[in-house]
Amino acid sequence: MLYGRGACDAKGILAAQVAAAERLRAAGHRTVGLLFVVGEERGSEGATLANQSSPGSRFLVNGEPTDSMLATGTRGIVRVRLHARGRAGHSSAPEQFESAIEKLLDALVRLRSMQLPSDPVFGTTSYSVGLISGGVAPNVVPADAQAEVMFRIVGDADDVLAEVNGLEPLVSVEEVLRVPPVRLHTIPGFPSRSFPFTTDIPLLDRWGAPLLFGPGSFLVAHTDDEHLSIAEFDAAIDAYVRIVTALSEKRGHST
Repeated sequence: MLYGRGACDAKGILAAQVAAAERLRAAGHRTVGLLFVVGEERGSEGATLANQSSPGSRFLVNGEPTDSMLATGTRGIVRVRLHARGRAGHSSAPEQFESAIEKLLDALVRLRSMQLPSDPVFGTTSYSVGLISGGVAPNVVPADAQAEVMFRIVGDADDVLAEVNGLEPLVSVEEVLRVPPVRLHTIPGFPSRSFPFTTDIPLLDRWGAPLLFGPGSFLVAHTDDEHLSIAEFDAAIDAYVRIVTALSEKRGHST
């Protein structure tokens, strides 16, 4: 086993792709290139910039931990910032003032009962509260509080935002980032399934028909126990070679 942050998401995948590219070059392939970008988990700045300079490739084989299956599709995201405002004062008389944290908590509780969109392929929209902050001291009624919420969307982002905007006036709703869900290219003979996470693929639409494949499980990514089987890593190198070979046979264009 390989253990450590990035073992499967995504330094192990990067290493497997480099090894596969080396094998393909050694076998005479001259239509394969490598693209690695930064910022995928915050603002996708790397993908946005890379999309402006596509060399005209026909396929994009992106790498994410997909349990060594080709993804048929991935969910999108809408990230929002909920901002509550109150009126500060002495905490010995909280009824005289207005707690921003109490407002934010009420909004987050209400969020649990919202009816969020579903899709027969991707399932029901999910969300997680990833960041929360507020207040200045334990003896002061807080005048300010905010939370960032990540929705894993299965359709139009505006449908989710229409529900979330119902939290006003408890909080104001600021859209931070949106990425649409995508359906992906697959190859006969490879096991496949849809995945609930989001990638940079929608932001790399100038790089050709997208595929998504990688060793490891996204369920161990972002955890202290992140790991990748060396056997699966080795098999992924072979799989990347097979994927590129199959795509190259479709036509003699860049992959």
